[in-house]
Amino acid sequence: MAIRDLIPWSRQENRLPVPVRPERDGDSHPLLSLHREVNRLFDDVLRGFGTPAFTGLDRAVGWPHVELAETDKELRITVELPGLDEKDVEITVEDGVLTLRGEKRSEIEDKDRGYSERSYGRFERRIGLPKGIDRDKANATFRNGVLTVTLPRTEIANENVRRIPVNGKAA
Repeated sequence: MAIRDLIPWSRQENRLPVPVRPERDGDSHPLLSLHREVNRLFDDVLRGFGTPAFTGLDRAVGWPHVELAETDKELRITVELPGLDEKDVEITVEDGVLTLRGEKRSEIEDKDRGYSERSYGRFERRIGLPKGIDRDKANATFRNGVLTVTLPRTEIANENVRRIPVNGKAA
């Protein structure tokens, strides 16, 4: 195979293999396009730095995973916290925000092999709550590494709901 076969455009035609569309004000120069793409690549790669992470875990970014379920009677929040105990988690409700805080400390030591590993990390998740939540009757259970927080709705919250009918045809 000749090197010439590897070139995606021929020598006679002075054009790129993929047409570059101008994104703004006629910036169609290939070097400007390359510059923008390289900048976007670095922005995407470096965006994760500076965010708080739970060190020592495989699921560091966005940890812990939270699932919300809402009914007419309650709001249920389920949080996956593997390896933690209920004493490691703090739950507060203040100014319409549910805050979940926790810390994990893991220490493994094998004196026979001279091996020691420690990992520490903190997390904090804040979840905005809708109006009409009765925080005095809130309930939290922790079982098998899964935290479930149940926040019942007040009767006033159910009265303020207005259902909007959906029509099949545009008027």
